[in-house]
Amino acid sequence: MDLQKHAQPQDGAPRVSELRASDADRDRVADILREALAEGRLTADEHAERVEGVLHAKTVGELEVFIRDLPAAHQRPAAPAYTPVPPRPSPGAIPAEADANVVAVFSSAVRRGRWRAGRRLHAYSVFGSVEIDLSEAIFEYQQVVIKAVSVFGDVQIRVPENVSLRGTGGGVLGNFEVDTLDSVEPDAPVVYVDGWAVLGNVEARPKRGRRVADILDRVQDKVDRKLRKHLDR
Repeated sequence: MDLQKHAQPQDGAPRVSELRASDADRDRVADILREALAEGRLTADEHAERVEGVLHAKTVGELEVFIRDLPAAHQRPAAPAYTPVPPRPSPGAIPAEADANVVAVFSSAVRRGRWRAGRRLHAYSVFGSVEIDLSEAIFEYQQVVIKAVSVFGDVQIRVPENVSLRGTGGGVLGNFEVDTLDSVEPDAPVVYVDGWAVLGNVEARPKRGRRVADILDRVQDKVDRKLRKHLDR
């Protein structure tokens, strides 16, 4: 059976979601297929065929086709509803002064690993390259603004898959590209990338397979620390 053909909408079939599939979505479907093989619901050939389809699926709707006839697919909790991204911070809500600057002039600069992301970060690349990797960063604020300016240079920004990502900017004989991303978690961080690329490149997108964990715990920890600081006064 050509399962890929059945991934397209048909008369009477449920409407296929157009949301892009993440690595976490593919892993979830692969786990269900693996269990179905162990239970004897699928033959080895059927399992191999479906796994191959999962690896090439681009949307959540295409993934669901490969487990639609398996009981486990209908026993999982319903996916959380998408919530609107918080409105963009009003002028003055976030200080104009950056918490950190990453600058590369005829050189390279990198910020990655386990680090605390402030409310505002500035990245400047002049005949150089800047890499800002937020995939393992600790978000202490829900809204983070990154100002990225590239002049004959390159600025690469990577974020976890379960945050929201927005961009405002442009290019002058250059490329300014920010992949719009919406998180299903209402308290997930929102990263805004603003800037310009002048004969250069500014690019922001999610890093596949990397996710922010324990967002609510981090927010609660921040609240607790503020409360203790207030009580100690």
